[in-house]
Amino acid sequence: MKTYICQVCGHIAFDQAPVDCPVCKMPIENFENFSEAIKKPFDIENLNDDDKMHIPVVQVSRECDAISHAGYIDVHIKVGEIEHEMISEHFINFIDVYVDKIYIMRAMLTPKRSHPAIRLYLNVNSGRLMVIGSCNVHGHWMTKVHLDET
Repeated sequence: MKTYICQVCGHIAFDQAPVDCPVCKMPIENFENFSEAIKKPFDIENLNDDDKMHIPVVQVSRECDAISHAGYIDVHIKVGEIEHEMISEHFINFIDVYVDKIYIMRAMLTPKRSHPAIRLYLNVNSGRLMVIGSCNVHGHWMTKVHLDET
C-alpha cells in the first residue's frame, strides 16, 4: 500500500496523494510518497512497552448509547494499551480516523490537558476502520479493525 504524507500537517493519504490535503488544505505538491510513514512493531506477536504505548486500541460497539438511529456504531479509541503520556516533551498530537482508506476526521490533542483518547459515532456498518495516532517523538502508528467482524 502506498502512503503519502503531508509535509505541513502530517496527514496520511493511501494509494495516491489528494489534490488538496483534507486537513490543512495545502496542494498536492506538499505530499511525499513515504513508505515508512507508519511505524510498525518489530514483532507483532511480542510487543514491547514502546509498541504497547503507541499502537491505537479500538473498541467498537453496535449498541450506540448516544444516537438511537439504526446503523450507527460507537467507537472508543485510545492510543496505547499502556496509556501514552501527555507531557510537553512527549505526547500524542492527533488521532486520525479513516473508513476504507477514506479520511473521516482528526482529533487534535493537547499535552497536559487531555488524554490520548476519543469517542465517536460512525454511520457505517461494514468496511475497514483505520486509526492513526501521531506521537510527536515516535511518529505515526496505525490499527486496522474490520467492522464486519465486530
